[in-house]
This record gives sequence, C-alpha cells and structure tokens, in this order.
Amino acid sequence: MLDVNHRTYRVPQIPTVVVCVDGCEPDYLGQAVATGQMPWLKGALARGTGLVADCVVPTFTNPNNLSIVTGAPPSVHGICGNYLFDTATGTEVMMNDVKWLRAPTLLAALAAAGKKVAVVTAKDKLRKLLGHGMVGGICFSSEKADQVSVAENGIDNVLQMVGKPVPDVYSAELSEFVFAAGVKLAQARKADVMYLSTTDYIQHKHAPGTDGANAFYRMMDGYLAQLDALGWVIAITADHGMNAKVAMNGQPDVVYLQDWFDTRTGAGTARVILPITDPYVVHHGALGSYATVYLPQGTDIAAVAADLARLQGIESVLTRSQAAARFELPEDRIGDLVVVSERSTVLGTSASRHDLSGLDAPLRSHGGVSEQRVPLILNRPLTGLDPARRYRNFDAFDLALNHAQ
Repeated sequence: MLDVNHRTYRVPQIPTVVVCVDGCEPDYLGQAVATGQMPWLKGALARGTGLVADCVVPTFTNPNNLSIVTGAPPSVHGICGNYLFDTATGTEVMMNDVKWLRAPTLLAALAAAGKKVAVVTAKDKLRKLLGHGMVGGICFSSEKADQVSVAENGIDNVLQMVGKPVPDVYSAELSEFVFAAGVKLAQARKADVMYLSTTDYIQHKHAPGTDGANAFYRMMDGYLAQLDALGWVIAITADHGMNAKVAMNGQPDVVYLQDWFDTRTGAGTARVILPITDPYVVHHGALGSYATVYLPQGTDIAAVAADLARLQGIESVLTRSQAAARFELPEDRIGDLVVVSERSTVLGTSASRHDLSGLDAPLRSHGGVSEQRVPLILNRPLTGLDPARRYRNFDAFDLALNHAQ
C-alpha cells in the first residue's frame, strides 16, 4: 500500500491508465455515444462505471492535472492556476516550474515502489510538474516529442516508436499523438501505469455533437479500445468542462476587469491576474471565467466587492479567505479578491490587451463553476460506491487502483 497526501492506494496488479481529456464537458461523450461515434465507450459504460464528478476551481489545466496526480486539491499541492502573481518578486509568471509544487505525486510514489510509470502529455508546459520525482519513469510531451532523450525523458526515438511526426500545437493531432504513444508503450510493455493528458484545442473550437468534436472522440474511442483489448484498467476524466462564451450578437461576452478597476480604484493601482494564461492563447485569447485581483493597500475590499458583484455577467466575488475555503485554494497564492463570471461570460484585463484576431470560431472557454462538472468513467464495474459521495476528478486513481483491480 502507498500513502500519498493522506490517501492510501494499492500498488496495481493489473496495468492501469488514467486519461485526462482536456476540456471534456460530459455532453461531448453523451453526444458522441448517442450518434454512434464511440462504440467502445458505449460498451464500457454498459459493463463498467459512469459517474459525473467535480473538478477543482479554477477550472484550468494545471490545477486539475496536478490534483489528479496528487489526489488532492490545490490547497495541498499549491498549483492554483496556469499563471500567477509572484508576490515575492512582484512579477507575473507561468506556474510550470516544479518550485510551485508543494506535494508529492502518486506517479512518483508508484515509480519508487518499482512500477514502470509513463506520462504522456500534449503540451510540454505540464511535463516537469507531472514527472516531478518520478525516478526511472518515462515522461514526455507530444509538443516536443522530437527532443526526447533517455536522460531527460526516460526514453528516446519516440517519433519512430509512434510512427507519427511532431504535430502542430494547435491541432487535434497533438492529442492523438498522446493516445498513439500510450498504445505503443502498452504494447511494448514499457509501462505498468500510465497518465495520458490531452489538449483542449478541439473543445475550444467545436461544441458537443458537431462534426469536429465527434471526429475527435471517434479517434479517442479507437485508441481506448486498443488499451482495453490489452487488458488495461482505464479511468477517464477531465480537467474541466467547456462552454460557449458569447453574447446574443455572437461576439465574446467579456467583462474587462482591469478597465473597471482602473476607473474604480485608480489607473494601475489594482492588478488583475488571469490564471488561464499560458503560452497557447490563440484559441481563447487568454479569456476565462476566473480571475484574481490584488488591490492597493487601504482599499475597502467589501465595498469594492459589492460594487463588482452588481455587474452583469459576474456570478460571484469572494475575498481571499472565502475563495480559499470554498474552492480549496492556497490562500497565499491568490489575490485580495477572486472573481467568477457566469456561464456565458469571460473575464479579461483591459480590452486593449487581448488579441482576439485568432478566434476563427465563436469563443468557447472555461475557468468558472459552470465548467466544474466532468466525466469519471472506468471500464470496470465498481461495487459499494456511496451514492451520496461527491466524486472529484482527483478520485480517478483511487477508483482505478483501490476499487477496479
């Protein structure tokens, strides 16, 4: 048995994979199954277990991927966004460095227990966080699959193994490479445990049930069927859902918070941080439904929060302590206020700072409570599940290792 972050896990006797499908609103799967796009998943749901769970807020990639591999919320592992304001240096930085990670991962513990562990992630931004402490394991990204080495990634010649070229970072092929690599690693018996994490490029551009979405899930279904045929326990979840963020005129429905604060508290005195920000913003323009705000000293925080909460499109405005308690966040890494927008609205800084020229489809994004519901599916039946339990996406390894073996 392994104890990781106050949770106990069995060491797997059956090869096990947890798949994080980026941006997978449950309706994507429902629509694809209903129209015959995912025959394997239809069968897996019939013979296995299908749940709907909550991911962590903010509903962004980094916090949720790290929650899944640590089995804990951001208050434990410390990763509370893709991007943050480092108060120690007074700079805004990406939250990709392992220095931000405050807890060990289950993947590292499994590697230490002698299991062959492999991580394949679409974007390289997650690689070092997911692979931290994973001695002797394999960890690489689709994005930089041509740059792997045994010393850095635990494997080489990935392109030759997978039989595909390096995909474009803004493509469905970036995620397909993850699945293809996972199947090849399983076939070669290079792993006992795998964590596969995709990208949400397709989900940002295509709504559930559309041709673009169905093609993606049809592709995914084929690779999962191959892993199932090899005898793997498969757990499928997501880091967040996805929703359309447009007004009735079809344009992005945006509340520009920095502009509002510049008027309310003085130009440049407040600092708005958008934790959705990462190196890949073409498909969402760095617009999401969650923001954190640092206010100038002496501000009447309660009065500002009350004023902001009255704006159309704002769902909730929470103080630092309120947000930390409600969303299980590290209190020292969020601002004086946390702002969450409604289902169809996103939050920006200043209108002049967001380039939306790359949007070639109506804006779809995430970050708020409205994107918290995600699938949690296993290809094995689970007995004794508590119907009153609030399942989380970070229960995936618990169910796969402790209940499906």
